[in-house]
Amino acid sequence: MLPKKNPNADLNKNTRTYFLIGLVVVLLLVWKGVELKTYEKDMNLERMGMLENNEEDIPITEIKFKIPPPPPPQYVPKEIKVIENDEDIKESIIQTTEVDQNTEVPIDNVTILEEFEDSMVPFSIIEDAPIFPGCEKVVKSKRKKCFQDQINKHIRKNFRYPVIAQEMGIQGRVYVNFIISKDGSISDIIMRGPDKNLEKEAARIISKLPTMTPGKQRGEAVRVPFSIPINFKLQ
Repeated sequence: MLPKKNPNADLNKNTRTYFLIGLVVVLLLVWKGVELKTYEKDMNLERMGMLENNEEDIPITEIKFKIPPPPPPQYVPKEIKVIENDEDIKESIIQTTEVDQNTEVPIDNVTILEEFEDSMVPFSIIEDAPIFPGCEKVVKSKRKKCFQDQINKHIRKNFRYPVIAQEMGIQGRVYVNFIISKDGSISDIIMRGPDKNLEKEAARIISKLPTMTPGKQRGEAVRVPFSIPINFKLQ
C-alpha cells in the first residue's frame, strides 16, 4: 500500500530555521527602539528655569569692633615731701648659739632615758632561731624546720574539737600569733577565727607549748613573733 503523503512536500522541514531568523529580526527591532533618541528642536529657557545671569548677590556684612575705654588717669602727687627721722635706733645684740670645742655646756637639766625594750625579730630572718625542746642536737641550718615540725606535732597531740562547735556544725581555720619571749616562754597569744569556741581551743593548745631556748640576734636574746594556722574540720 503506497503512502498518501509526498515526502518532498513536508511543511515542518525548515520550521526551526525560520523561527530563529524571525527571533533575530525581532531582537534587532527592539534594540533599535531602545537606542532611539528624540530631541526637541525649540527649547524654552524660561520654561526650564534657566537664567542668563545665575550669579547670586551676597550681601556685604560689616563687623564692628568695640573700642576699649581708655585707662583711668593715674594720680600723681604734686609735691613729694621727705620727712627726716632723727631718732636714734638702738640695735639689739643677738647672742650666737654656736659652740666650739672649748665651750662648756651645763648638764644639770639633761635626763638620761633608760633603754627601750628590744624590738622583735621575725622568725624568718633571725640569725639563731628559737630551739624547741628536742631540737638542740639538730644542725643550725635545719633548726627552723625542726621547730615547725615540733609545733605541728604538739598541735596534733593536744588537739580537741570543741563539743559546742561540733553540735553547731562550726568549722574553719584559726590563725594564731604568739611571741617567744627572751626567757623562752610563750606570751601575747592572739587568735583570729570564725568562732570564739574555736579560738579558745587554739589558745589552749598554744598555751601548752613548753619553754624553749630563746632566739638570738647578734648573740643577744630577743623576742621572736611566730604565727601558725590551726584547721578545725568536721569529718
